[in-house]
Amino acid sequence: MSTRKLCMIPGPVEFNEEVLAALAAPALSHVSPEFIEKFGTALELLRKVFLAPSGQPFVLAGSGTLTWDITASNLVEPGESVLVINTGIFGDWFGECLEVYGAKVTQLRPAEFGGRPSLQEIEQALVKGGADGKPYKLVTITHVDTSTGVLHDAEAIAKLVHQKSPSTLIALDGVCSVAAEEIRQEEWRIDVVMTGSQKALGVPPGLAVMVVSQRALSTALTRAAGPSSYFCSFAKWLPIMKKYEARQPSYFGTPAVGLVSALEVSLKQILAGGLDKRFELHKAASQKVKSKLQSFGLKLVPVNPECAANSLTAVYFPPNVTGPQFLPKVAAHGVVIAGGLHPNHAAQYFRVGHMNISATENDTRHHLDITLNAIEQALKECGYVAPQQ
Repeated sequence: MSTRKLCMIPGPVEFNEEVLAALAAPALSHVSPEFIEKFGTALELLRKVFLAPSGQPFVLAGSGTLTWDITASNLVEPGESVLVINTGIFGDWFGECLEVYGAKVTQLRPAEFGGRPSLQEIEQALVKGGADGKPYKLVTITHVDTSTGVLHDAEAIAKLVHQKSPSTLIALDGVCSVAAEEIRQEEWRIDVVMTGSQKALGVPPGLAVMVVSQRALSTALTRAAGPSSYFCSFAKWLPIMKKYEARQPSYFGTPAVGLVSALEVSLKQILAGGLDKRFELHKAASQKVKSKLQSFGLKLVPVNPECAANSLTAVYFPPNVTGPQFLPKVAAHGVVIAGGLHPNHAAQYFRVGHMNISATENDTRHHLDITLNAIEQALKECGYVAPQQ
């Protein structure tokens, strides 16, 4: 009997069997015709998943965090101002990353934990400009902050930036949103969308994935300052990506061959199911989880439904229930969920991921039902009695 537990954290997620099979293939040269075809196809499919037909995809070996370094080192020169629209710890950390490369960072934070800055507050910050009095060089948006479960209205923010500060580049941290939340990169005129492989893209951890607009590429390739990173340089990686897409061998750093092969499989599956349908299935999964947890008398971390993500649910522990007490009991029922992550509130809440096949194939796999039952049983074992409806 298998003792494997269902992985229902906000990434890594559960993976399709065909994706995992691609990782189990024998060793393959990174310049073999077979792999070049797989990588080239994956790059082409990324444009379709990101809805960015003229964007430039980049796929590097690394975690989603690497895409912060790539964005910061290519698009921001020392002394330039960046506005970070913050909804949690990942906004804090992205700001720290930007400062490493010499950016002057302004953090725009919400009034309360679980909230998000209003469009009016964002507009005021854009009009004011950076510390140097000039328009911000870059605005960063954490589409879904995994530490809070808060969702930004990326479309509305991007529209506002183009209206109030048209020269400002827009970078969307989509690590916990790409292929789960609706993103129309080119239509919304977002310059950079970043993610990691291990969440809604449905591939085990190890790939840093991003699609970059032609405007952002031009900015990076004509920067006045010298390179601030060797490995992260667009100037180094752009010829490699173009060569693979042209089905020609190339080399700068060895790609993660198995993971790229798995990515090709997953992207084909995502597109075969239809992006709009996929977005709706993630919304339905989110509503199912949130409604059930609220029916137990639990309170969500996001302050209102409009800012609650569809890729995960962050929920407060009920009175007299703690993480060290509750989470092992959930695991004893065969499901792993996550504790809180934000350092100022970590002990107060837990998080449930519902992405990829757990959201899109619940009718057959029943991951959500199994998870909700495990949570309900664990709460009872902790002595919690849900209020009567």
